[in-house]
Parts: sequence; C-alpha cells; structure tokens
Amino acid sequence: MSDQRDLALLLKSRFPLVVIETHEEPRALALLERITNQEQWPFFTWSVSDGLRRVLPAEPVYETGELAAALRHVEKSLHVAVYALLDAHPFLDDPVNRRLVKEIAQAFHRVARTLVFVGPTLELPADLKRMSASFELALADAPKVRELLKTEVQLWQQESGAAVRGDAEAARMLVQHLAGLPVEDVKRLLRQAVRDDGVLSRADVERVLKLKHEALGASGVLSLELDSGRFENVAGQQNLKRWLQLRRAAFLEPEQARGLDSPKGILLLGVQGAGKSLAAKAVAGSWGLPLLRLDFGALYNKFHGETERNLRDSLKAADAMSPCVLWIDEIEKGLAPDGGGGDGGVSRRVLGTLLTWMSERKSRVFLAATANDIAQLPPELLRKGRFDEIFFVDLPDAETRREVFRIHLRQRGLAPESFDVAALAQAADGFSGAEIEQALVAALYEARAAGQPLETAHLAAELARTRPLSVVMAERVQALRAWAAQRTVPAN
Repeated sequence: MSDQRDLALLLKSRFPLVVIETHEEPRALALLERITNQEQWPFFTWSVSDGLRRVLPAEPVYETGELAAALRHVEKSLHVAVYALLDAHPFLDDPVNRRLVKEIAQAFHRVARTLVFVGPTLELPADLKRMSASFELALADAPKVRELLKTEVQLWQQESGAAVRGDAEAARMLVQHLAGLPVEDVKRLLRQAVRDDGVLSRADVERVLKLKHEALGASGVLSLELDSGRFENVAGQQNLKRWLQLRRAAFLEPEQARGLDSPKGILLLGVQGAGKSLAAKAVAGSWGLPLLRLDFGALYNKFHGETERNLRDSLKAADAMSPCVLWIDEIEKGLAPDGGGGDGGVSRRVLGTLLTWMSERKSRVFLAATANDIAQLPPELLRKGRFDEIFFVDLPDAETRREVFRIHLRQRGLAPESFDVAALAQAADGFSGAEIEQALVAALYEARAAGQPLETAHLAAELARTRPLSVVMAERVQALRAWAAQRTVPAN
C-alpha cells in the first residue's frame, strides 16, 4: 500500500508532470489505475502502437497515434484527468511535442491534467524537468520475497504433486540476494529456481546471482566474480582477519546487532603482490556474499557525462545486488588527485560521485578497495569516515612466507612436508606472496625440463636468481612502508 499512498499523494500535490522510471510497466499502470479509480479521475494511456486510449470505460481516441496529435487532444480537454505516456521520451526531441507538453503543464492551474511519463530510462529536457516530480516503485524487501517464494512453492506443489526439496540455507540465501530487486524480476527468478527441478540448492543461488547481475545491465563495468576465494588461502594478515570476523555478524544480520553500525568498507594499501587483492576477494568468500568488481578501465567514456552515468548505474546495480562485496582494485588509477584538468574534470566528478555514494548509501554493500601508490590517492578519500579502516599489507614476515609456500605447494598437489619450507622462507626474505608463487611456477618448469620431481633445491635456485620488487624498487617500497607506519593499521 505504500506505493499507492505515496504516488496518490504525489498526484494530488499538483505536479503537472510525473516521471516513473521503471521496467515494471504493467505494475506502474495497475497502480495508476487503482489510484484514478479511487479518486474518480479519468485515466488514459498512450503508446506509439495504440495511440491514446481511455482505460475505464475502455475506448480508443481515434487519430492519436502520433504523440503530437495525442497532446493536442489533451490540450483541448477540459477534464481533470491522468494520462500515462508510455516510452514517449524519445519524441520530446521534437520541439513541437516539447512545446505542447510545456503548454499543458503551464495550464495546470486552470485544468489539472497530469502527464505521467513511464519508461525504463527517462530524462526530460531541462525546461520540462523543473515542472516535474519523479517517483520510484518500491523494490521487494525480504518479507515480500519470502511471500513470493511461498507462493511459487505452493504453485509448484499444486501443479506437480510433489513437494519442493532443498536446504533452508539455500532458501535463506535466495531471499537475501533477491531482496532489493523489482517485484516482477523477483517473481521470474524465483519461478526459474523452483521450476527447474523442484529443488532449492546452492546452484540455484549462483544462477540467480548471475541472472540478477545480467538483469541489472551493468556488465562490462561491474562484473560478478564467482571465484572469490577464502581466507584459508590468504597467508598472514591476522589483524585484518580478526577485524572482519568481529564485524561479520553485524553486516550479515543487522537486525540481530542492534546498536552496532553496519561496517561499510576497508582500504587495503600495500606493496604490490603482497596479497591485497586476494584478501579483498576473500572477504566475499568468507562471508558467503557475491563479489562485484568495479572496473575503472571500462568505466571511462569519451562522451560528456557518460563516465559519471556509468559509475552511477554501476553503484545503483551494486546497491540492488546487496548484500554484497564491491571490490575496486587499484583504486588510485581511476582517480586523479590534481584536479583532473587533463581529462576535463571527469576524474574529479567521478571522485565526487563515489564519495557521495560512500557517505550516503543505506544498502549493505561492503566496499573493499586496494591501492599501491598512496601519493596517487586523493586526500578526500583517506579522511576518517570514508572507510571503516585503512590496513597496510606489508611484505610477509618469515612465518607468513612459510605459510605462503605451504599454501601454493598444496594447491599444486605437492606435500609441503617434503620440502624444507623454513629454509625456503629464509631465502625468500623480501619477496612478496606473488613473487614466491612465481618462483614456484618457474621452478616447476625447470624441474620438468630436467625430468625430475620438484625439490627444495629447484626452488632455492629460482629464488636466488630472482630480484624481488623490494630490491628493484627499494626506495619506493621503503617510503611507502615509512608513510604507513604511523597512519595505517598493520594487516598482519
């Protein structure tokens, strides 16, 4: 009833133009029909295929297939009425149509004729926008999704004669991930999950996540990463793991954590290859959430305003996917700290859009950003409150290096106890986790070429041949570590 009450109030507030931006056209029209019936207002719809038609009693208005003809008919009408114009916005490029809409709106004080524009993407011209109000249909919340799931389960049982099987956890995750979508999308996705095989499973959850992401239309800029990893495969970083564990319940079950603010995100700063991206991805895997990656490279567009729109659409899609983890890798590469003059100010506007979203979002989107170069990060992004915490991921210490060797040996089907892991960890002093992994890969090739099984000697020889980043870029690495010492929280 909230949608009906809010839209009715908007229509009574004497706005001559109302914009409903939605993919749920039938739902919007049904809502308008109920309101106009209750208020006893005549209700008309217009589309390019059917022209102008009165809904009740159902009767066409002839020769109104062109929008201009329909608007002239409305302009001549002396009755208070509501007119829903379906997908009419492309025709507003015509100055005649735009002028007719303006004259109808300006005459509203004499005859209250309300034009309601309905469509998936609506942008009124500036001179009309100032006379309009926008309305958004409410998205499905968790109780609504549970209600729709119960309905689909009952329909399946009536039609098939069999009960829907599955585990309660899969059903809970379905409800969690479908909350926040339009009602019609929820119905469609639930129907597919139930009617596929009559079983609710984790496979249904993954498929729903894929379909949900595709339905949001943010592919290319915002990608769904299914291989998110877990902290079991992240060596060290005990402080970060404990911090996340303490906040897990507050994020996943906010209703059970009253009095605690839901965590919003972290920035992982550190040496390249030290495991920042792996840790950011593991947040999603450990919390059982979908992982979305925002690609700044695909975000930028040569056309004016499109880059900012791409970001807004991506962040809106992330909000719709909540609860989720939004991963921005190497965030400094998409934001300019020098005023953005070299790109016409696009980077500064992107930064402003991102900061506004970070401050004002209400959805459960946990932001996990990584950065390599602190000098490239705008100070506005680093101030307290933007992120819950800034962690510094340093080069691994001796124990962490031993753990890195064990993890990568096990991942390749090799027994860590067959190697002198302690000696290898000592030889790898100054190596990042990524550099240790690449040394292992290279040693495997050397052993294969020699026709031998991999041994400690192969790994030690490869480590001796490698010059890690901490040596090649010693001054920059040391400067970064010195900056972070008093300004960030150690991840390990």
